[in-house]
Amino acid sequence: MARTKQASGSPPKAPEARKAPTTPETAGTQVGDPEAQARQICLRLLTIAPRTRAQLAQALHRSGVPDEAAETVLSRFADVGLIDDAAFARAWVESRHYSRGLSRRSLSAELRRQGVDSQEIREAVDTLDPDQEVATARRLVERKMAGTRGQPPEVRVRRAAGALARKGYPAGLVFRLIKEVMEQEGSAEALELDPDHYLDPDEA
Repeated sequence: MARTKQASGSPPKAPEARKAPTTPETAGTQVGDPEAQARQICLRLLTIAPRTRAQLAQALHRSGVPDEAAETVLSRFADVGLIDDAAFARAWVESRHYSRGLSRRSLSAELRRQGVDSQEIREAVDTLDPDQEVATARRLVERKMAGTRGQPPEVRVRRAAGALARKGYPAGLVFRLIKEVMEQEGSAEALELDPDHYLDPDEA
């Protein structure tokens, strides 16, 4: 069957308008009501996981929500307790310390990156008992040293020190604990352990 030709002189069909890309934050939001859009974005993100006020503000900005509408909704959410940076920080410290063994210094850095206020960071980190932090560091050192038993002492020390440095523990504490573990093993090298031999100047 022959194809039907377009009638002479008839205008060509206009291409379909492209839809703006949809992001996880903007999917399903109401158009034309910035505060309603902001509420939906915040509720959707908070349903997935707890968020700081700064994280939500950033998501609203990315979605094109006007600053005034964003501030109104964020303040309302904070007033009713849906946003609570202090509680977020406390839960973060407890979870990340016990699950990953992170030090107070590393936990503080993570919370800063998520926009938590300095005072709230200090209060959250202070809930971690210093003795508990040392106990966690000792457990990490013992585990790392046990896993490298039989290897050259220099290799064992470097690996243990590097692992704890990445978790934010200070070099002085780390090498004291490494030395204690080596002494418990009866290692003669423990007496000659020199932290300066293993650390870069910026790590000392």
